[in-house]
Amino acid sequence: TAWRQAVWKYTIRGDQRKKNEACLQDLENSLKRANLRVIGLKEEVEKEIGVESLFKGIITENFPNLEKDINIQVQEGYRTPSRFNPKKTTSRHLIIKLPKVKDKERILKAAREKKQITYNGAPIHLAADFSVETLQARREWHDIFKVLKEKNFYPRIVYLVKISFKHEGEIKTFPDKQKLRDFINTRPVLQEMLKGVLQSERKGC
Repeated sequence: TAWRQAVWKYTIRGDQRKKNEACLQDLENSLKRANLRVIGLKEEVEKEIGVESLFKGIITENFPNLEKDINIQVQEGYRTPSRFNPKKTTSRHLIIKLPKVKDKERILKAAREKKQITYNGAPIHLAADFSVETLQARREWHDIFKVLKEKNFYPRIVYLVKISFKHEGEIKTFPDKQKLRDFINTRPVLQEMLKGVLQSERKGC
């Protein structure tokens, strides 16, 4: 019937739109692979000395052993766009584009090991840069990540939006919350530990 054909066409269009959005998101993440996101720097500080000098200062202060081995040349540096929020007083993130992905990965690995990163003594945070959609998806693991970290399961968010943690001596990785639920269903200790965060998320769906 005409009605069924219309529904079918609408479904096909919806599926195609989702595929297109996923492709664009993958492309954006690919373009950002060599980017570092610096969080917690005062606004305008890069204008005083330049992004490259600022970045070199961060490396020298925190990772002197890396300074000889990586290319500190910055291809591009810019602040994330402003979003009007009168109650928000935190500074915008600084995005630094490096020449090589492997240099970014070495810096992030060193940052995870050092744990406390500073610039001129003030705490900052270094992170990978992703599309807005991917950043949102990674944030959705936040409560689960927090519980696992408190219980010494050594969680990590791995490329792009998977969570991994240590369980009984093995690293377990999950692409989504449903796979995690399936895993903990037969593991009472994990089930009890995560039931609060997973149940509250399910209610919110």
